[in-house]
Parts: sequence; structure tokens; C-alpha cells
Amino acid sequence: MLTLRDATRADLPLVLHFIRALAEYEKLAHEVRADEDTLGRFLFGEPARAHALIAEWEGEPAGLAVWFYSFSTFLGRPSLYIEDVFVEPTQRGRGIGKAIFAHLAARAVQQGCGRMEWAVLDWNAPSIAFYRSLGAKPREGWTTQQLTGEALHALAAV
Repeated sequence: MLTLRDATRADLPLVLHFIRALAEYEKLAHEVRADEDTLGRFLFGEPARAHALIAEWEGEPAGLAVWFYSFSTFLGRPSLYIEDVFVEPTQRGRGIGKAIFAHLAARAVQQGCGRMEWAVLDWNAPSIAFYRSLGAKPREGWTTQQLTGEALHALAAV
């Protein structure tokens, strides 16, 4: 039986575990800088900057979703942006990922969002196929741009 619930501050070690597991899967473990204190500040501080959901299968932790709200000026509505979804490899194939996406879609509709978005690594064929099965389509002509580290700080200092 699947349970989806909002993460609590007590879940911070589990949230960090899932983030690290996702980073390992994506071959990006070297990029993880998150720690429990930082996650706690932004997931549970005032105001919260992001939200987390824990998936449990028969009472055992099975997955995680982290999301936040942005705003689409073209739609004139908020958007729900999914930063991460991860389901433990041993728990896959049970519909947990689909249930997480359906749950977040329902939140997006309830919050008046005009869309739900996320990014996927171009080599991750299993995830891309899963997203297509949900009805998701890529944003043709768009690429994600990012400023981090020294470049972010250099621009902020201008």
C-alpha cells in the first residue's frame, strides 16, 4: 500500500538520503552540497522556499519529490516546478512514480497553476519514456541555463 505525505523536519535525514541516492543515479554525487541544516532552513523555514513529499510503501520509505512554485508571465499564473523525483530502485514498477506525479499535478491544479515542469537528463531514456507515458512533452527550442558558484557570485557583485 502506498502513502504519500508531506515531509516534516524529522524527515531531514531521509530527504538528504534520497537526494544523495538520486545524485548517485544521475552520476552527479560530486555536486551534492546540501546538508540537513540548509535543507531545514529552506524546506521548513518562513517562508518555505521549496516543499518535499515522502512516498512510503507498506510503511517503508520508498521515494521523494521536491518542488517549488515559480510564475509564468505568459500564462499569468504560477507554475509548479519539480526539482527532484526519486523512487528507490527496489520499489520501482509499483506505480509510485506515477502516483507522485499525479499527486503533484493535483496540487498544481488546486493552486491555480497553469503548468507543471521539470528537467530530465538527455541520456535518461527510462525516465523520458515514463514522462511521455504521462503525456509530458519536451519544450522544443529551449535549453536550461544555469549560473552557479563563482559565475553567480561574480554577476551578483556587478
